[in-house]
Amino acid sequence: MKARPSLNAVAAPIFGEFLLGMTVAMAGLYLASDTSDAAAGTFGLTQQVLETLFVIFRVLAIGLGVMVTQLIGSGQPDAVKRTSYMALAASTWAGLLAASWLLFGKALTLDVLNAPAEVVPLAISYMLLLAPAMVLEAYNISMAAVLRAHLFARESLFIMIAMHGCHLLLAFVFMRGLGSWDGWGLNGYAVAFLLSRGLGLLLHLRFWQRRMDLRPQLHHWWSLPMRTLGPVLRIGLPGAAQELGYRLAFMVSLSATARLGVAALATHSYTLQTLKYVLLISMAIGWACEIMVGRLVGAGRLREADQMVKKGVRNGMLASGSLVLIAALAAPWIMRAFTKDPAIIEAAQTLLWISVALELGRVFNLVVIGALRATGDVNYPVYASIGSFALLLGAGSYFMGRAWGLPGIWLAYVADECLRGLLMWWRWRGKGWLPHARETLRGLRKPR
Repeated sequence: MKARPSLNAVAAPIFGEFLLGMTVAMAGLYLASDTSDAAAGTFGLTQQVLETLFVIFRVLAIGLGVMVTQLIGSGQPDAVKRTSYMALAASTWAGLLAASWLLFGKALTLDVLNAPAEVVPLAISYMLLLAPAMVLEAYNISMAAVLRAHLFARESLFIMIAMHGCHLLLAFVFMRGLGSWDGWGLNGYAVAFLLSRGLGLLLHLRFWQRRMDLRPQLHHWWSLPMRTLGPVLRIGLPGAAQELGYRLAFMVSLSATARLGVAALATHSYTLQTLKYVLLISMAIGWACEIMVGRLVGAGRLREADQMVKKGVRNGMLASGSLVLIAALAAPWIMRAFTKDPAIIEAAQTLLWISVALELGRVFNLVVIGALRATGDVNYPVYASIGSFALLLGAGSYFMGRAWGLPGIWLAYVADECLRGLLMWWRWRGKGWLPHARETLRGLRKPR
């Protein structure tokens, strides 16, 4: 490992991956909006359901990424291989669980979310077609985490270019048709999703073999060694519990939005997709910080880990602050890519101005939480967030949405992100993570 790992060198390819993923999602929303606002609302609603289910996969990705980086930093190649192979079997079972929910729980989910009547039939068929892709998505997320932990971020970026490029091309054809064929509409996006994730799996297998000499056997895809899974879950479960808490509270806000009607749901979807571009850089910096802090903790270089996180927060604030201001100023033009309705365009612009405060608060959560996790301080982010999720994001969205509509819901988002962000920064600056980092280092030095 280099004397001082470059944060930007790791973050740049990860940023590229996120940019590709967001672009495909934005293109899907655009293609859906070209059909109708109901199709756009269906797309946005279902994306939130998928992101909630992906929490299951992130249990593995979070724990796997941190565990592998720590093991690499402490110089244990055999343990790295065992942990990587274990991720495949865990992904199989996690993917099957998510697929089962889409197959058998879709009606209940839409009912809980108060999906408008125009959305329900579209969403049911769309979720049904997405279900088979869940196992493939679980594999891709876990295998990408292993590649990044080995600092093969460029290889991971190449895979994402191929996978998302395939998705975008097929989605355009399948949704809009070709020649005399009218296409499948929104369902075409789901079919393209499945095929592109199959391509991603094949490419991941190739790079696992060529770059890391990892050659999975049949039993690696289903047999779970609990001794290896345990440490990964100890890291991943608290992080996933926090994300699940966020997703559940966010679902309350989504339900409050759905009560406002199809126009509000479409505005919500358009604004969220735009903001995803704003937070890309901070997300990439956060992931890069987590990777590098895990390696530095494994090598016992705690002072450098502290400097890495401070640099990450500074860079994230500058990047996100600049981008959200540009998005707010350009809102009248950005929103015309989705809709010609002047009321929706004006409402989205209001939300984007409120989002200036939202994104600045979010930087601390995106960067510092991953760093805390990488040091072994996995429980604090959960305990510090739970009240904010329940009172501000969940209940706050519900009551403020009833009082002030979408702007009220967005103000609840701001309050939640800023409070949690300040709590995370207080933990890092106060060195509350340091005892956990030292304990993690002692555990890694024990013979395995």
